Amino acid sequence: MDSPLFISLKTSVAATFISFFLGIFLAHEVVKLKRFKAIADAVITLPMVLPPTVVGFFLLLLFGKRSVIGKFLLQFDINLVFTWKAAVISAVVVSLPLMYRTTRGAFEQLDQNIIHAARTLGVSERKIFWRIILPNVRYGILAGTVLTFTRTMGEFGATMMFAGNIPGITQTMSTAIYSSVQANDYDSAFMQAISLIILSVSFMVASNFVSWRNFMKFTIKRPGLR
Repeated sequence: MDSPLFISLKTSVAATFISFFLGIFLAHEVVKLKRFKAIADAVITLPMVLPPTVVGFFLLLLFGKRSVIGKFLLQFDINLVFTWKAAVISAVVVSLPLMYRTTRGAFEQLDQNIIHAARTLGVSERKIFWRIILPNVRYGILAGTVLTFTRTMGEFGATMMFAGNIPGITQTMSTAIYSSVQANDYDSAFMQAISLIILSVSFMVASNFVSWRNFMKFTIKRPGLR
């Protein structure tokens, strides 16, 4: 039986991996939009402003056995509700807006003259994206990744509604803390909360250290910037 800490870690890693690529893709595509940009941004960002329980409720409606998607998946003997996959989906939906908005902000702050110059020189759009855009927005992407991971580690409402609180299967650190409090076991709840805080802070400090080292290397190479 997996511990809540292990379930939280593997859920966060899986959700962050998905949100990383999906967030970058969505941010890049929305930035290029000339029409309906505000609508697209609102739809992608909506889970960030809704109560997590509301997000979980709509996930139940979307993937439940009575829904069109749920009935289709059941034909292949796939049931998402109250499974670990549901915990990952919940974490992705709730954390994706953080990855998207942080990355989009980095894209919008990028000097467009660099991109125009590359196009003038005949550089393909694919090479512009991989060799010019991504390297120049890497710190924004790193910040979004950190926020995404820490958000998934603390996800509670949507996970409780859609994945449940099944020990050894879907019980994450957040839901385990809730169960401990409900059982008046405040000692266990305190230790679990401290563990979650230490893990999240350690991850943020490590990422900040990596960003600081890369920034220092950049400024040393280009002393004129100091």
